[in-house]
Amino acid sequence: MVGHAAEIGSELLLVAAAGNAARFTVFHSSPTGLPLRRPPRKAWGMPPLNSSDVMGPPDRLDPAGRNRSPRAVACRPDPVTAVTSTGGALFHAGELFSSGELQAMLLDGLLRRVYRDSYLRADFQEDSACRAVSALRSVPGHLRSRVALGRQCAAWVYGCAPPPMVVSLLTDHRRRTTTLPLCAHTTLHQVSLGPFDVNLIGGVAVTTPLRTALDIAVHGPPEHAVRILRSIASDQSLECPLRLVEAALVHTARVPGKSRALGRLREAQSA
Repeated sequence: MVGHAAEIGSELLLVAAAGNAARFTVFHSSPTGLPLRRPPRKAWGMPPLNSSDVMGPPDRLDPAGRNRSPRAVACRPDPVTAVTSTGGALFHAGELFSSGELQAMLLDGLLRRVYRDSYLRADFQEDSACRAVSALRSVPGHLRSRVALGRQCAAWVYGCAPPPMVVSLLTDHRRRTTTLPLCAHTTLHQVSLGPFDVNLIGGVAVTTPLRTALDIAVHGPPEHAVRILRSIASDQSLECPLRLVEAALVHTARVPGKSRALGRLREAQSA
């Protein structure tokens, strides 16, 4: 038996592993100091990903990897400081657990890494909301409400690209934004963002699939751009056919690298 515990106020979160089975249990402390099991709370379903009040934990999986429904959550966590002892699934280093404790639970099979210092419980399924929250958690706090995730980072949030080495942040050029600190592992681009260029996913601003595909065609890494475009087009839930992306690019004036971008789009459509 391998275990980790953390006390939060009057609550105790006990994380234990026996073989391949993981168990997360929340206790109240009694007046005598002995832990008492918390009674279950009412569950509710997760709202759509593009809803402004989204951010319940992702789909629960049974040990065989099958989806359990409906989703059961004990609370609605804040999009950025998501999930601790009251029923959460996503953990960030330095909040409930230290980075070393989270890595130990990763080795124990209790967690899996989503992005950098963000980890998801092993019995939950990673989704777009998890990826968006994890990426935003790596952004300096004073910028989180002022930027949108874009380019390859947005494509990764949609499940259409590998995890980015650098988080690409977009902000409208008409908005004043401070500079990024050194070694932030992020890039900030001041661009023109229209009213329909950004979605909310897990409460995090992310460029829409159409805008993401346009940015990948123009700015995407040469070794991944065509593959990412094909992946976006093949995901029916994103409703982003590449012919629509190509038409939008053709009718957009003054785009640097427009010919190369159109070539990428046509190559992606030819396969």
